[in-house]
Order: sequence, then C-alpha cells, then structure tokens
Amino acid sequence: MWIVRLRGKYLVWAITACCCQGFLLLGYDQGVMSGIIGANNQFGADFGHPDPTTQGTIVALYDIGCAVGSLITFVWGESIGRKRMIMAGASTMLVGTAILTSSTTLAQLYVGRIVTGIGNGFNSSSIPVYQSETCGGMIRGTLVCLNSTVTIIGLVIAYWLDYGMSYVSGPAQWRLPIGFQAVFALCLLLQVLVLPDSPRWCMAHGRVEEGVRILAQLEDRDSPDHPDVVAKRKEIEVSLAQESAGGPFRYRELLQGGPLGNFRRICLCVGVNVMQQFTGSNMINYLAPVVYQNTMGLSRNLSLILGGFTSVTYMIASFIPLWTVDRYGRRVLLMTSATGLSLCFVIASILLSIGTKGAAYGATAMVFIFQIFLGIGYLPIPWLYPAEITTTRIRARGSAISSFFNWMCVFAVVEMTPPAIANIGWRVFIIFAIFNALWVPLVYIFFPETKGLELEDVDHIFEKGGITGGVWSSPGGRTVERRRIVRDVEETEGKNKGSVEVRIEDEGSKGDRFR
Repeated sequence: MWIVRLRGKYLVWAITACCCQGFLLLGYDQGVMSGIIGANNQFGADFGHPDPTTQGTIVALYDIGCAVGSLITFVWGESIGRKRMIMAGASTMLVGTAILTSSTTLAQLYVGRIVTGIGNGFNSSSIPVYQSETCGGMIRGTLVCLNSTVTIIGLVIAYWLDYGMSYVSGPAQWRLPIGFQAVFALCLLLQVLVLPDSPRWCMAHGRVEEGVRILAQLEDRDSPDHPDVVAKRKEIEVSLAQESAGGPFRYRELLQGGPLGNFRRICLCVGVNVMQQFTGSNMINYLAPVVYQNTMGLSRNLSLILGGFTSVTYMIASFIPLWTVDRYGRRVLLMTSATGLSLCFVIASILLSIGTKGAAYGATAMVFIFQIFLGIGYLPIPWLYPAEITTTRIRARGSAISSFFNWMCVFAVVEMTPPAIANIGWRVFIIFAIFNALWVPLVYIFFPETKGLELEDVDHIFEKGGITGGVWSSPGGRTVERRRIVRDVEETEGKNKGSVEVRIEDEGSKGDRFR
C-alpha cells in the first residue's frame, strides 16, 4: 500500500489532521440527534412521535454501539493495529449511516444507531493512542486537545445544520443531517489509508524495520541509522523489554500491582472517563434544547437557537487547552474545570428554584459558563490521559476499556436524563454539582502529572508506591522526572558492556590454561 512521503512535522500534522477528522465525525454524531428528536417535526411524524423514554433510547443506543466497538478493540485492537482499527471504524460508520438515512421504522433506526456506534467505538479507542504514539511528549497534549476541539466543531456543525433543516419540509429535514456524517467518515478512511502505522506498535509486533523507518520519517531523518533515530529506537526497545519481561501478554497483567502498577493505570483510565460523563456534560451536549425547553420553560425555537450558541461557546472554550495543557499540566486543568462546573450548576439550581423568567435567563447564562469550564479540562483530558498513563504493552487495551466505560456512562446519563428532567426538573443540576465537587480531591490525591513526559518515561510513574502511587507526596503530582528512560538505556548498555567484558576475560583465561 502506498504511504505518503511526508516527513517530520509535516507527517505529524498529516496524522493529526486524520485524527481530527475522526473526532470531527465523533462530535457531529454526538450532536446530530439533539436538534431532531423531541419536537413536533417530520422526524416525530415519521416515527410515531416518540415519548421521552423512547427519545432517550434512540440517542443512547448509539452509545451502546460505541461501548461494543470499544470492547471489540479491547480484545482484538492490539493484534490488528491502530491504523487498521481506524480504517475499520470509518468503514463501519459508512454502513451505519446508510442504514440510518434509509430508516423507515424504529427498529431500523435502532440498528443503524448501534452499527454507527460500533464504528465510532473503534475510532474513539484507537485514535488517541495513534496520535499519542506518533508525536513527542512536549506537544502531545496540544495535539490530542486539538482533536477534542475539533469534536466540538463537529457538534456545532450538527446543531446548526439541524436548525437550518428544521425550516425544510419533508423527510430531508432529518435524513440529510443524519446522512451528512458519511462525508466525514469517507474522508477519514481516505486519509488513514495513506498514513503509516504507529512505530511503537510495529516494533512491539516484530515489524522492527518498518517501525524504525517510520521513526526516521517522524524525526525527519534520511536514514534509520541516524543517531537521533537510533537513540529513540533504543528507548522504545528498552521500554518494551521491561514491559514484556514476563513473557507473552496475559489479561491478568491488567490487574498487576507493584512498581509497574497496571491495575492503578487501568483504574485511572476508567476513572477520568467516568468523571467526564458525570460532570453533566452530555446532559447539555446531547439534549441542550430539551433542557432549555423543559427545565427553563423556553420556547422550542429559542431552545434550538440557544442550543446552537451553547455549542459555539463550548467550541470557543475548547481552544483554551491548546495553550494551557502543556504549560500548566493535566491535573490543574481537571481541578479547575471541576470546581467551575460545580459552581455553575449550584448557581443554576438556585436561580431555577426561584421560578421567574429572569432567573431562568440567569440559569441559561450559567449553562454557557458551564461550557467554558468544561472545554478547559473535562473535554480534552479524558481522551488524552488514558493514552499517556498506560505503557505501550497495555495502551490499546487501556484506551479501549476507558472508552467502553465512557460510552456506558454516556448511555446511562442520556438514558436517564429525559425522564429525570420530566420528573424532577431543575433538581437534576444539583446531582451533577455534587459529583463535580467530588472530582477535585480525587484528582489531587490519585492522578499523577504527565505533562512533558515521553511515553517510555511513564513506565516508572508509580515506582514510589503507596496508596496514591506517590502522587500525594510529590510536588504537583509529578512522580517521575522527564527523560527517565534515558537512564534505563544507559543502564542496559552498561550491563551489556559488562557482560561482553566478562566473556572476553573468560576466553582469555581459557587461552592461558592451554598454553
């Protein structure tokens, strides 16, 4: 297969553009149903005016599909590879989109949502790993955050296309917005076809020459024998050797404690994604018009407009981490984000309890500010952190299991939200305010800082041990210094040199005995 001949930063940006395309598709898919369901429109007429529970199911079955796709990646993603999993994801989403766009019954709509979700599960599990394994530690945070920013651009496109098509009569009112995602899926497939696979994955699976050649491309070096490429190759090989010292991978390794701390890594991967979903983010992002209409008493048209501008605010805020994530670190952004989210929902709850029109508008403003705090931290970090905190040996599985829990939590939140709003109204905000307040101490105590670390440095991140893995006792949560892997390489070379000298001395002694 022909691979693009780009090198250095141009290849990194080409890979980033591909990953962004995948997240653009993810964001569009997350937002496209919010402006279609829950209204007296063509979609409602075509599907028998679904009640709130059915609306929640239509939205949430997509998340079940995403969870299934993540589980498939968990089992087979490591053997298939990052690139081919993304290709499979794009292809599956094309099939799912065809089923959705041609739907005439609820059953067909359900199947289309599940199939599309499976494809997105492949992508959401694989793309952050692919991006992280093909860029340096000093820019990794920025590039993965850019993926998240593009997610919200997809969300904005979906919202405003829904709003524009709401003035169109006939089935095109909902079929065009749903079918439009095929454009993004096709672009993703064409992009990833001509890009190289992850060099770390290649080297971990015996394709060393290919992996080193890709490293040379990424480092912008003409030869695999260039000192920079050789040094990077040694770092990856030493890291892989340390991780695989126990032999072939076994699933029980994911429960392993000790200095490597695989179980702790998996818990953090899952934890940060569960936190993201129980911020209340998808109550707003999936169902913003429903929230505005049913909890704040606004008209359907005004609710749709506000839903669109809410997503625009979210999109603008999502650019902030591009400048802050590699400057202030992951922990600071998570704690700042959670604090702001909790305060926004507390204030919104107080205002809505008053029950006046002016208070409802004030609560609407709090939702807009909520989106700013969400974009600062809990939008990008849950996609970035699992790919950083795991070792190469378990990275694909760690990302997949975190993605699985992410989508299952999305399913739970989106399935519960419409009936919850129908039953307790604005009090839903109080529940999420409490959750957000809890996330601050959890991040401070248990989440180590990964800013600036190379992926091979992360092997040592929990060597201090203890209940918190050394996070509590380390300033800023930084438990390992940058470029720690260099020391491992030097120690390995020293041992190899020592063993060679011993063999030479032994051979010399044997020669003396025969004289």
